[in-house]
Amino acid sequence: MTELKKTPLHDAHVELGARMVPFAGFEMPVSYAGIIEEHRAVRQRVGVFDVSHMGEFILSGPGAFDYLNRVVTNDCSKLVDGGVLYTVMCRQDGTTVDDLLVCRMPGGQALVVVNASNIEKDFAHMRSLLPEDGTVTLEDASDRTALLAVQGPFSRDVLKSCPLFSPVKDTLDGLAYYNLFRYRIGGDEVVVSRTGYTGELGYEVFIPPARAREFWDELASHGKPFGLQPVGLAARDTLRFEASFCLYGHELDDNTTPLEAGLAWVVKLKKGGFVGRDALLAEKEAGPRRKLIGLELEERNIARQDYPIMHGVEVVGKVTSGTFSPTLEKSLAMAFVDRDRLDDAYSVQVRKKLVGATVTPLPFYPSRAK
Repeated sequence: MTELKKTPLHDAHVELGARMVPFAGFEMPVSYAGIIEEHRAVRQRVGVFDVSHMGEFILSGPGAFDYLNRVVTNDCSKLVDGGVLYTVMCRQDGTTVDDLLVCRMPGGQALVVVNASNIEKDFAHMRSLLPEDGTVTLEDASDRTALLAVQGPFSRDVLKSCPLFSPVKDTLDGLAYYNLFRYRIGGDEVVVSRTGYTGELGYEVFIPPARAREFWDELASHGKPFGLQPVGLAARDTLRFEASFCLYGHELDDNTTPLEAGLAWVVKLKKGGFVGRDALLAEKEAGPRRKLIGLELEERNIARQDYPIMHGVEVVGKVTSGTFSPTLEKSLAMAFVDRDRLDDAYSVQVRKKLVGATVTPLPFYPSRAK
């Protein structure tokens, strides 16, 4: 059995009594004080997540962004220094390799942030598409990068109160959504990105592993007046679910296209050639075979991933994600339904019983991140 990796903050989680679980090859905190408490801390105050298990690739060279524009679906040519965009990487048949962030670093390098479970797959896919003329180099920087997400209405206030950020307080005030900056402190480079996956104002901080515990402890100390709470993977999932963000392994996978998952807004078919464009163009013209919808279930019944969606006695789809929303206090689900079976109401097969479910608009919780 392969030994699980540990993030630079593993000892901090253990000291806090976090419940640790295997996730994407790492031993990660799933919860500290409880899912509901951690979830509400982010919605109402501020929370900090250790997301150092995520993957980071560095692309360098004069052809880096032309190369990325051929590899991902969104238009990287529009990125200016400090810009960040969300996108999808596809195969030739239009199915999803991963969803990811592309960042244009000051100086011309590209930082690509990928899902932890897909690091090896993504790196191999991207390496196979590198130009043979050597104008682009690809480097996996995951092991030398720690990543903390500070999310919630008071996230900016907490960062500004930390000594680590004292040189860049004014920069934090002016940082726009989906932008980043970097600076040096004590000889180390820190990258601050105004991004996150919770639907709240938030920041993601890329920092050398050797300084991760120092930053964590600063957050714990200076975040107390703002009610900062450490948050585990479980509440991270319920937060992204309420905001109706796709999660790889649920709404996206090796058999799903971004058009099916409601991500047409990141598929720029007019930008020119890219991997999967022909297949996605044909799919758009014909119409995706299924649609991602939102459902509200009766009472407190929980729809788990892969539970069947029924229309009468016919199976017409499956649940991708579902839970009882701590913020909205409703049982909600996202689900794929066959295009020719779209309706206003369905039933969900919850174990041995059928539970009524009505269609509700996505997102369930409007994002306040901007």
